[in-house]
Amino acid sequence: MNTDDERQNMRPAASVGGVRAALVTVSIVLALEALALVAVVVWLVVDLLTMEPSSYATAIALLVLVLLGAIWVVAIAIGSLRRAPWARASAIVWQVLQVSIAVGAFQGLFARPDVGWVLLVPAITVIGLLLWAPVRIAYTGPGDDERAPHGA
Repeated sequence: MNTDDERQNMRPAASVGGVRAALVTVSIVLALEALALVAVVVWLVVDLLTMEPSSYATAIALLVLVLLGAIWVVAIAIGSLRRAPWARASAIVWQVLQVSIAVGAFQGLFARPDVGWVLLVPAITVIGLLLWAPVRIAYTGPGDDERAPHGA
C-alpha cells in the first residue's frame, strides 16, 4: 500500500501546477465576485442617498440583502484563500445561485444576455474547478484522512 507521501511524490509536476492554477483561478474569481458585490452595495447606497425611490422599504430591503450577500462572498473568498473546507461548499452554493440569476437574465421582456454571460461563465468555471478531485482534496483539512473511518 502507498502512503500519502508516496502518492504525492508519484504525481507529475504538471498535474501539481494545474491544481495550483485551478486553486488560484477559483480564489481570483471569488475575489472579483466579492469586489463586484461590494461595488453594487456602494452603488445602491449612493442611489438611495441621491434619488428618491418609489418605495424606501423596498430600497432598504434590497440594500440589506445585497450587503449580506457581499459579506458572505467576501467571507467565501477569504476562506478560499485559506483553503478552509467550508469555503468550497459555500462557493458552490453561491455559484449555483449565480447560475440561476444568469438563466433569468437570458429570458423575459427585459432580457440581458450580456449580463447573463458575465454571470454564467465564471460560475460554471468555478463549479467545474471545485468539483475536480484534486481541487476538492486541496480543500480538505490536513487531518481529515486520519479521522475518517477505515474503508470509508
